Amino acid sequence: MRQIQFPALLFAALWMAACSGSPSNQPIAETKKEPAREVFHVDPATAGAVSGTVKFTGKVPPPKPIDMSNDPACVALHQGKAVDESLVASQGELANVFVYIKSGLEGKSFEVPTTPVIFDQRGCYFEPRIIGVQVGQSMRISNSDKVTHNVHPQAHTNREWAHSQGPGDPPLDRKFIKPEIMIRVKCDIHSWMRAFIGVVEHPYFAVTKANGTFELRNVPPGEYVVEAWHETLGTQDQKITVTPSGKVETSFSFKGE
Repeated sequence: MRQIQFPALLFAALWMAACSGSPSNQPIAETKKEPAREVFHVDPATAGAVSGTVKFTGKVPPPKPIDMSNDPACVALHQGKAVDESLVASQGELANVFVYIKSGLEGKSFEVPTTPVIFDQRGCYFEPRIIGVQVGQSMRISNSDKVTHNVHPQAHTNREWAHSQGPGDPPLDRKFIKPEIMIRVKCDIHSWMRAFIGVVEHPYFAVTKANGTFELRNVPPGEYVVEAWHETLGTQDQKITVTPSGKVETSFSFKGE
């Protein structure tokens, strides 16, 4: 049987590679860059406003006491009188309701605020309990207590993370890159600490005050669905129409047991 010498095979392989052309001579596919979304600017001459009140009907349950006995420092801050704040209502008005435009702004991209949203750990509570932030906006997280806490947003659409903060630790700066209603936040050290974060793609959100009121300003004319979210009472939607320079007044009503 005739044998083929190894040098001859090597020469043939090199010759074929040379004839095929160097990879550097081949056209390189260009990576397509997504065009930057144009920021929508509201015309101040036609911008409207949405305001209203969130009501609570039924008997307001007495606040439930919180057992902080596993941390004497937290007990001392409240002298044993800490209460649960999951439902704060008085005189028929409901606080801590997250109100936002749920739909009607599709296709519009809004400028991200440069001012961070402040989120604190004070008195062995998260403060505020209900917070709103725009997608991409910085949230500055501080610990004003003399005890160590842990911030643990249990996100599903965004990335879940957890970070401990001791007394005197520098603030944390965090961002959420996707809309999500609502992200539950817990402290892995103090089980009673709870908060909720509403992440939206626009600036039209608010949290009701102690008197149940809210306001959304500088709203462009259009038809919208506005949602009111409460951590224990659920959600309610309303359709509204904002006319040029119009002021819309609306109200929601949640019923207790």
